Amino acid sequence: MTQSVRPRIAILGRFAENTSATRRDAIVTALRLAEAVYAAGGEPMTLLPVANSNWDERLAGFQGVLLPGGGDINPRTYGQESQSDEIYGVHDLQDAVDISLANWAIDRGVPLLSICRGTQIVNVATGGTLVQHMDEPHRHHVHDVTIESHGSDLGLTESTVESSCYHHQMLDRLGDGLEVIARSAEGTIEAVSIKSHGWAFGLQWHPEDNWNTDDQQAKIFEKFVSEAAKAKAI
Repeated sequence: MTQSVRPRIAILGRFAENTSATRRDAIVTALRLAEAVYAAGGEPMTLLPVANSNWDERLAGFQGVLLPGGGDINPRTYGQESQSDEIYGVHDLQDAVDISLANWAIDRGVPLLSICRGTQIVNVATGGTLVQHMDEPHRHHVHDVTIESHGSDLGLTESTVESSCYHHQMLDRLGDGLEVIARSAEGTIEAVSIKSHGWAFGLQWHPEDNWNTDDQQAKIFEKFVSEAAKAKAI
């Protein structure tokens, strides 16, 4: 009996100065994020951020791309100077590789899920801008998000989802091909659809935080992995 092969999901690693398991700089993926992808049926694999990557070569055999959360994007990337002392974790190589992978996935129609910083990267990559520091940051913040459209495309069965947020920036001017599909009560953009030949969506919240206790969050990963499984391997 032939067993189905888990679709390989590329998660772009995040630079970290140190971890409890390493003495030096590290490349990390959030455990809960990898667990959520695996529980949904995918095979999560962390990618080393490398400048000028040939993604056709590096992602041969992969079927989906996940751009995770992380530190802030250098404002110069979207044509601004720094306007806030709250900006943190800027890493120019990380920015460049993130943007390169986002553009590649969109152009190739590879199933793409972006989360928090990942969604901000997609917005910047497509010509959008960010609010550098919100008046009321959403750090350790849980609130209801209203799904305005494309809920079924995300696998959701409810029009309002309780969402776990950790961000102090947000999307400002939208990039080309992005459409707002969910907002918080105060109007913050919480999710976008991404124009692509394949399944592509961006969330501002962190569905991995409570995927194992909230079936709506789990359904997002299940839908993403399902779309990746249907896609032809690169």
